[in-house]
Amino acid sequence: MVIPVAVVVITRNEEANLEACLSTVKDWAQEIIVVDDGSTDRTLELAGKFTDKVFSRRMDNEGRHRNWAYAKASTPWVLSLDADERVTPELRAEITALFAGSIEGDGYNIPRRNYIGSYWLRHGGQYPAAQLRLFKKDCFKYEEAGVHPRAFMTGKVFSLKGDIIHYSYRDFAHFVSKMNGQTTLEAGKWVDSNRQMSFGVALWRSIDRFFRSFIGKKGYKDGFYGFMMGVFASFYQIISYAKYIEMLNNKKNAEALKK
Repeated sequence: MVIPVAVVVITRNEEANLEACLSTVKDWAQEIIVVDDGSTDRTLELAGKFTDKVFSRRMDNEGRHRNWAYAKASTPWVLSLDADERVTPELRAEITALFAGSIEGDGYNIPRRNYIGSYWLRHGGQYPAAQLRLFKKDCFKYEEAGVHPRAFMTGKVFSLKGDIIHYSYRDFAHFVSKMNGQTTLEAGKWVDSNRQMSFGVALWRSIDRFFRSFIGKKGYKDGFYGFMMGVFASFYQIISYAKYIEMLNNKKNAEALKK
């Protein structure tokens, strides 16, 4: 059964992931849309095996970029996936049954199984970690923010039980690499929005994030992996602050040189 849903995937150098991702939706999604941000590997070639709706657009802002991609869908419904995600058979069956009957919602949260390497992170807030991924495109949009944009949804939202598998990080080195990029964007967002951030607040958030992840959300049940996820959650805050201070100083120096 072909379901009237457009699967929308954002890519940049995803040759290692894209084929496996699209293989989980190719037999039942009415439409597959890939929006690529200047890939230099085989991403575009692989995308072309699954769809002729491949678009190129520079990601100037994550929220704006995703909204632009969703607008390309010719169907009212969108399933938003990242290239490192897979639709499980259980989720496919659930979505099929949903569209075979009467759809009551305008959007559906979907749980995700987050992995680091081959390890499934079951605790520390990593699962079910449901996100609004299946929605009517006219009822949904992202905040136009460069990192961690908020989702805005009108209408009724329900939850599905089937999982998206998310191969978040190949290993700890990959985690650190991605965190480096994300903290730069986070610090830039603080500077651009004139947010006032103090060292005391940043330090408190760093400590709080670790204990919330490792203790409050029972990340300790994931053993060493849970401990490291708590450490990374803590580092995210303090590294973002360090980059924020650096950006502020660079901005002040640049303004002083203009005088």
